[in-house]
Amino acid sequence: MKKVNIYFNRWFSVAYHYMNLIRSNEDGIPVQIFATHPDIRHMSLQGADVAGTEPALTGIEYVQFCVDFCRRNEIDIFIPRLHMLDIALHLSLFDAVGTKVLVCRDLDLLEMLMDKGKFYESVKATGIMTIPDYHVVSNAEQFREAYEDLAAKGHKVCFKPTETEGGLGFRIIDNDRNPLEELFGHVTPLISFGEAYRILAEAESFPDLMVMELLEGYEYSIDCLADEHGSLLAAVPRRKAGGRLRLMEHVPELLEVARRTAETYRIPFNFNIQMKYSGGVPKLLEINPRMSGGLHISCLSGINFPYLAVKSALGGEVKPAAFEHNVLASHVEQPLIMRTNGDSVITESLNGA
Repeated sequence: MKKVNIYFNRWFSVAYHYMNLIRSNEDGIPVQIFATHPDIRHMSLQGADVAGTEPALTGIEYVQFCVDFCRRNEIDIFIPRLHMLDIALHLSLFDAVGTKVLVCRDLDLLEMLMDKGKFYESVKATGIMTIPDYHVVSNAEQFREAYEDLAAKGHKVCFKPTETEGGLGFRIIDNDRNPLEELFGHVTPLISFGEAYRILAEAESFPDLMVMELLEGYEYSIDCLADEHGSLLAAVPRRKAGGRLRLMEHVPELLEVARRTAETYRIPFNFNIQMKYSGGVPKLLEINPRMSGGLHISCLSGINFPYLAVKSALGGEVKPAAFEHNVLASHVEQPLIMRTNGDSVITESLNGA
């Protein structure tokens, strides 16, 4: 049986787990996994069979690097994270070398998903789920007006760039904080309105910020799997349950959010919906059109999300899947000897290749 060649460009460290989940697939399909990253010792590369360094490129030059890599290594499936939108803009180049890219081909939708302000406007129009009270601002006076409006409604307030990943740029406005205590304590996301306003006022404008109500209930990541046409095949709500504990649980209203999201937007393959409760109501944080950072935990539900996306992209039949019981999970560190040249991971320099 011919091996399926799969390529990950620059990913998070957890891609190590995605690679092993694909490798240990239930159908016994042999795979060879390729990966690139600027840091040849990055943990994600330890899950690959062939690993290499990425050059520092952007735009079409980076896309051409990926195309050349796929052509040279006869890649069947490309699972991108870095520069996803640029890659999606040039899918015809990958089609020409016979590589299937696991990315949303609806460019308008992908661009909207990657801009939280634009996506909130779309969700508001559809009414498929509740969104927090928010404003999008690009100068200090707009920031002040947004803060005052939200505070007048009784909300605690936070803000975050509209285009970012994870917790980058996230801040909570707290006017009662003690800077001296913080100086001797843990780094926190807290900032007073006055400090934030002063910093923002130093610039005539800045990249869009979303100023919104702070949600203080349980936060859920809903890991979703769809076929290449966006039909939902599986969804697993996951939340923190104290310390390192993670709980995958059946929450009917969240499973319904996943169903309505898939029906409305038709996002293909793996995607993740982040929701947070406020006053008993789940409200949208964001949707990521890719595998989430905690997806390997959700796979403990018995659903192999990374492999099933690959199987679907290859034209295999993937039936709708559901997890039977709630699953409480955790993790421990495991020491790992790094593999280099001469061991089972082959490293090669790809700069200028």
